[in-house]
Amino acid sequence: MSHDLSTTYLGLRLSNPLVAAASPLTGKLDMLRRLEDAGAAAVVLPSLFEEQIEHEETDLHALLEYGTDSFGEALTYFPELQGLVTVPEAYLRHLEAAKELLSIPVIASLNGVSSGGWIHYARLCEQSGADALELNVYAVETDPDTSAASVEERTLQLVRRVRETVSIPLAVKVGPFYSAFAHTARHIAEAGADGLVVFNRFLQPDIDLETMRVDPHIHLSSSEELRLRLRWIAILRGRIPVSLAATGGVHTPADIVKLLLAGADVTMLASALLRFGPERVTSLKAGLVEWLTEREYDSVEQLKGSMSQASCPDPAAFERGNYMRALVSYAPRRD
Repeated sequence: MSHDLSTTYLGLRLSNPLVAAASPLTGKLDMLRRLEDAGAAAVVLPSLFEEQIEHEETDLHALLEYGTDSFGEALTYFPELQGLVTVPEAYLRHLEAAKELLSIPVIASLNGVSSGGWIHYARLCEQSGADALELNVYAVETDPDTSAASVEERTLQLVRRVRETVSIPLAVKVGPFYSAFAHTARHIAEAGADGLVVFNRFLQPDIDLETMRVDPHIHLSSSEELRLRLRWIAILRGRIPVSLAATGGVHTPADIVKLLLAGADVTMLASALLRFGPERVTSLKAGLVEWLTEREYDSVEQLKGSMSQASCPDPAAFERGNYMRALVSYAPRRD
């Protein structure tokens, strides 16, 4: 029995719901080829970071103006910087090479919180052939004077300005820490986003007691992180008119099925691929087909969203109504 695994994300028709998320793997052409061969339906390139652009522009400006206070000829005694490839230029070259190499959609990614140069680089990503653009909004607000409303408005302004700049589909990758996430999601959609990627995994530093230093070591995700994504995708499905992508905690065929049932259009893989390699996509895809076969589903579209809040016979299970029930039903272990 053949199954139709196709799905639609950001208006792009994909062969299946398995997408390689932004990670070091998607920054290498040979890995991109292996991901496509393994069955990935689309890839998201590593993010071009706001700090990379600002740092490089500042350093280059300082280099070119060094000594101008002392030498009248200072602006001309440096040779032309022919052959110098900046980080943004290298990113755009990688995007162009990926588009030439692959037959699946290639999604560019910009990571930052302010508009600034994003407008310029969003346009360049589109011109370089990106099939879509993912805005990775990553900010940890530590200023006590910064309000939740101002944080939300800053994100919305970024989305509006980029939407005015590019015509390709636009996804916004957000964190889970908005005080009223459903409200924020609706306004992001109204600002022009075609999709939401939930959720960004924020760096949670530890303290090394031996060195007495802050340890910024990155830990790969596990399936335990899936529930937060599962809950919010189920809540948003059918209520916010955007594509929904889940990222963070997708490791097994069961994880993929659960997210599709909740209402995800695609599931994005990073840690699973870093741990097991690009070929992990093949086994996950086979596991999805096996589940569909056992339960006599014909397609991914048939099951997508069937356990969302809009379709679930007990929608309160996704909200506070389940909180007390979960606590009361917990039974401690008895050894």
